[in-house]
Amino acid sequence: GEVGVFIMIQGQFGANTRAVTLGLERALADIRPLLEREQVTLHPALFRPANFIETAVGNVQRDVLIGSVLVVAVLFLFLFNARTAFVSAVAIPLSLLAAVLVLQHFGVGLNIMVLGGLAIALGEVVDDAIIDCENIFRRLRENRVSASPRPAAEVVFDASMEVRSSVVYATFIVVLVFIPLFSLSGVAGKLFAPLAMAYILAILASLVVALTVTPALSHLLLGGRELRPGDPPLIAWLKPRYERLLRRIERRPYAILGAVAAGLAAGMALLPLFQGEFIPPLKEGHYIIHMTAIPGTSRQESLRIGHRVSERLRGIPGVQSVAQWVGRAPNGADTFGVHYSEFEVEIGALPGEEQARILDAIRRVLAGGAGEGSGSGGDGYGESSAFPGVSFAVNTFLTERIEETVAGYAAAVLVSVFGQDLDAMDADARAVARALAGVPGAVDVQLQAPPGAPELSIRLRPERLAAWGLAPVDVLEAVQAAFEGTVVAQAYHAGQMLDIAVTLVPEARRDVTQVAALPLRAPGGAALRLDDVAEVRMADGRYKILRADGRRVQAITCNVQGRDTEAFMEQARARIAERVRLAPGNYLTFAGTGEAQAEARRDLIVNSLIAGVGVALLLYLAFGSLRNLSLTFVNLPFALIGGVVAALGAGGWVSLGSLVGFVTLFGITLRNSVMLVSHYQHLVEEEGLPWDRETAIRGACERLPSILMTALVTALGLLPLALGSGQPGREIEGPMATIIVGGLATSTLLNLLVLPTILLHYGRFPGRG
Repeated sequence: GEVGVFIMIQGQFGANTRAVTLGLERALADIRPLLEREQVTLHPALFRPANFIETAVGNVQRDVLIGSVLVVAVLFLFLFNARTAFVSAVAIPLSLLAAVLVLQHFGVGLNIMVLGGLAIALGEVVDDAIIDCENIFRRLRENRVSASPRPAAEVVFDASMEVRSSVVYATFIVVLVFIPLFSLSGVAGKLFAPLAMAYILAILASLVVALTVTPALSHLLLGGRELRPGDPPLIAWLKPRYERLLRRIERRPYAILGAVAAGLAAGMALLPLFQGEFIPPLKEGHYIIHMTAIPGTSRQESLRIGHRVSERLRGIPGVQSVAQWVGRAPNGADTFGVHYSEFEVEIGALPGEEQARILDAIRRVLAGGAGEGSGSGGDGYGESSAFPGVSFAVNTFLTERIEETVAGYAAAVLVSVFGQDLDAMDADARAVARALAGVPGAVDVQLQAPPGAPELSIRLRPERLAAWGLAPVDVLEAVQAAFEGTVVAQAYHAGQMLDIAVTLVPEARRDVTQVAALPLRAPGGAALRLDDVAEVRMADGRYKILRADGRRVQAITCNVQGRDTEAFMEQARARIAERVRLAPGNYLTFAGTGEAQAEARRDLIVNSLIAGVGVALLLYLAFGSLRNLSLTFVNLPFALIGGVVAALGAGGWVSLGSLVGFVTLFGITLRNSVMLVSHYQHLVEEEGLPWDRETAIRGACERLPSILMTALVTALGLLPLALGSGQPGREIEGPMATIIVGGLATSTLLNLLVLPTILLHYGRFPGRG
């Protein structure tokens, strides 16, 4: 029942929008007394994007803090030495702080994607330090019980150099795997480039810390200390059991390899069960509802219908406020008529499941309880049964901005009808809309520029004008003065120059009969009516004509609910091709997030394969053996199994973030493989051990603590993000973390249990001679 003004802030997905919001709120607070004196009511939270930003950033920051605590706990549990745990844990703040400082130097703020990159890197930034510190700790313990102990500084240096090459290669492999994210274009590139930059900077900083700070701190804190002989309690308990298990597996190597191959086949068989989406739905705590009535609907009627809609929406549990706006600013970018309006529905920072429930309830209310969604009105292909002649579309603000960037419209799917004849294009567009509405999963089907806008047509009759001696311009000027007004003078008032215009009173220009009765004066003085010299009637017109690339176009949009977007697009293409016969000269194009998803996935896969060649070259430099290089890649399918199972358990949806998660997982998995293979090389080439079963078991047992620790700290660092997947702020990074955690579980187990057997039977480690 109120009429007001909306102040909307649109900006970066992060701190800038929040800063502008806070500044605006302070300014409004300063003028609040003036607003109250003028009886203006201020509603400060009808639409506040900063709410989502504050909630999202807070959630991710909490995840980083919880992950850090879990990482430190794992370090202490495995090392059982406070000093050693401290040396390893120092890498976390130093690496993250260094990454933040570099980002700020380049003008990149702490937005959600940057925090997500730091959160994903959280467990990995400590990996290099763990590998270095654990090896130093082990060598110092061995030196203490040696018959001829060496100086601590020498032991620390040699122990650090022992793992240095593998640490460097493993880190650069992880970085190289992330490089393809910078090649993504469009929205995908804008979203993931800050995440990739934050991740890579943190990983590189951790490498610098591991090569400099970790050895120095190890010498200071451990070099002159009495170290307890033997392994820490947990490792001492694990190692003999792990050794027995390896020996048991070695007795039946081919049976184990067959079981692993069957598991890989089962994991690959699950892939067709996944459904794809470009970006997961963002839980912003706010929905925008687009209401479109028949063109020509008055502002008063739109407000009347909007009042009914608002009352129904406020009855949904969880909805905090509903506000409607109708019309547009005189210089606004949108060309909507007053038959179109939007509702701002605020629900607050609720959990993701609650927000999904409210969205379903909103769709049911708008559809009259008959279904989950609504489409375009006016032609029977999806208008609301609760509000006849009116159609609705529902989405969140940021999702709409992404969709507008991708397709040009606030919808996931866009079908464009190009042609020259507007009437033929309208007929084809309506047929396309009907076919699209019949595709399972289609909601909010709308024609973007529906015809039928009522207009008053005044066509002058030249013969009648000539008979009365009137010129066309005289009649048109009279019509303009009567119905639009014309300036006749100016007046100076209160320091301003004001125009004085004359026009007919509203009652005299209310309907077509009164327009037809507009009085005119002929040159001879005769009194005439407008319909004496013109044809005055109501006609169907258009309130806008869309164009794209210089051509006329009619656009049909829709959203997709509960379905794979790409599969929906394929079915929509087939259904439209089957049921729609286009007029001669007309043709269709398809666009939307489904197309963007396919393009981004294609770019990511192609560039990841190129990066894979770079990884292979680094591994060859590290191992000097094509055979060992190939066996290192065996660990990638191991990771795929866990990632697939984790993604399926999380709902079976694969977004662009999920694909990035798989790419990240493969890089992390290769690190542990490099650690094991490089240690085997050290035992054979540096310590002169023969390559046999005992060496394979010894090397695996010696690498057990570092491999377990690096896997656990990475998984536990990401666990809070994975458990909160789908909650505000974690919509994109959550699926990534889920896949990484699931993949690490299987890859670590198979890396420890199966890879030593594979390397024993198929690997080659030539000795010194």
